[in-house]
Amino acid sequence: MASVLDGSFASPAANADYAAASPHIAGGMLSHVYRGVNWWTFALTAFLMLLAYDQVKYIWNKGSIAGPTWKMPFIGPFLESVNPKMDRYKEKWASGDLSCVSVFHKFVIIASSRDMARKVFNSPSYVKPCVVDTAHKLLRPTNWVFLDGKAHVDYRKGLNGLFTRQALEMYLPGQEAVYEKYFDKFVQISQEEQKGKALPFMPMFRELMCAVSLRTFVGHYLSDEGVKKIADDYYKITAALELVNFPLILPFTKPWYGKKAADMVLNEFSQCAAKSKVRMAAGGQAECIMDAWISEMYKSQAYKAKIDKGLSVDPAEKPSQVIRMFTDFEIAQTVFTFLFAAQDATSSASTWLFQLMADRPEVLDRVREENLAVRNGDRNVTFSMDILEKMTYTRAVIKETLRYRPPVIFVPYLVKKAFPVTDTYIAPKGSMIIPSCYPALHDPEAYPQPDYFDPDRWITGDAESKTKNWLVFGTGPHYCLGQTYAQMNLIAMIGKASMHLDWAHHKTKVSEDIKVFATLFPQDDCHLVFSKRPE
Repeated sequence: MASVLDGSFASPAANADYAAASPHIAGGMLSHVYRGVNWWTFALTAFLMLLAYDQVKYIWNKGSIAGPTWKMPFIGPFLESVNPKMDRYKEKWASGDLSCVSVFHKFVIIASSRDMARKVFNSPSYVKPCVVDTAHKLLRPTNWVFLDGKAHVDYRKGLNGLFTRQALEMYLPGQEAVYEKYFDKFVQISQEEQKGKALPFMPMFRELMCAVSLRTFVGHYLSDEGVKKIADDYYKITAALELVNFPLILPFTKPWYGKKAADMVLNEFSQCAAKSKVRMAAGGQAECIMDAWISEMYKSQAYKAKIDKGLSVDPAEKPSQVIRMFTDFEIAQTVFTFLFAAQDATSSASTWLFQLMADRPEVLDRVREENLAVRNGDRNVTFSMDILEKMTYTRAVIKETLRYRPPVIFVPYLVKKAFPVTDTYIAPKGSMIIPSCYPALHDPEAYPQPDYFDPDRWITGDAESKTKNWLVFGTGPHYCLGQTYAQMNLIAMIGKASMHLDWAHHKTKVSEDIKVFATLFPQDDCHLVFSKRPE
């Protein structure tokens, strides 16, 4: 009877016989649950959690600005961005003053309007240039362009003097020699190798502008073979620095090839710096940007040595900027940024220049007439700043080309801390914010008929007064140091070409279409035929 009562009314916990079996039953239940959760279930759960986090984070960062409602899981528009289209950029710019995308882990804000772009350019306390993720790996994180505050100023104050009028005059002979060599090469390729058939010349313009830059920056410390090697390999660096790329440097990817090419360039430039130091220490005449900078280092070193010894120093002996002695590698890094800034931009500008001039013979004729006039009819008179500065119309052609087909359409910045871009939107720390230059340069209020190529707008029009829209070289503390150099270089190039060469453009269906490859190029790479212009 007792057993019946125990079985009917006592709780299992009160039953001594049952108590011993209780842990086994509980363990069996947990074991059953555990066996039901296999690795596939765990992986799926983790994936769904990550997917939800990725979407929620994107929506939170997006806030009220324009952009896709949802993000393609994890990669965002990466596949679309591998082959960027100008039309898609224009759609983004038209979608609002601020818009966004998210690619992999990076949230990207696009500042489209002139005023939004200028606000980003002029907010160094909130943002700093980052170019793209791979740029730190290729150019090195200690590069001066990535520095802030005093560290950036220490570099910049010594570099400003390298682009004065006097300094630019010093670089002209080397530049002219390169142009003469390559113009002969253009004719040889067209007439002897191609037998008068058109050839896409964009790659040749890239090589030309790389050679001009290298002779300007490092002079003849670099051999002709070294110039050719860097010109050939720089394409890999450009490809690695596209706005959207694979985030890791894995073997045989674009960033991997770009890193190898960048290491080679930095090694060559370090050797050039060591040679320049020896020559400048011996009192040699400066012939390139590297020489001029290192010469100022030695002058500063000598001045500081006298001050440290308590010697009396004539104020005339004090350098305009007292700078430290930079290491060979620091010099190499800095010169590399000059090449980075110049190469793609001037390659784009030169390609469009030759195409635009060929398609508009009336413009080319005026450029030719002006260049001969300032030389009193003698086309063999060499470059000088006096001559270049007299070319009012040629300068207008250059400025209109840079406006019409700007070589820099945007400049990526990293948000250092939460950035109140507007009263209603704060860019999150760690995001990328991109001030766009193209919309300001094609603003019909500043430049009537913005899609029409009109050099005269810079002479008889009021284009020169639209300084807030002129964002070709940026603005703010990180504006382009070499903007005068770049424009004078292009004036010299097209002026000399107009007097010594004839060229014809063979149009294709996509000649006027824009290809985006770090900068802007004609979709067909500009099919041209060159010939020598008779005396």
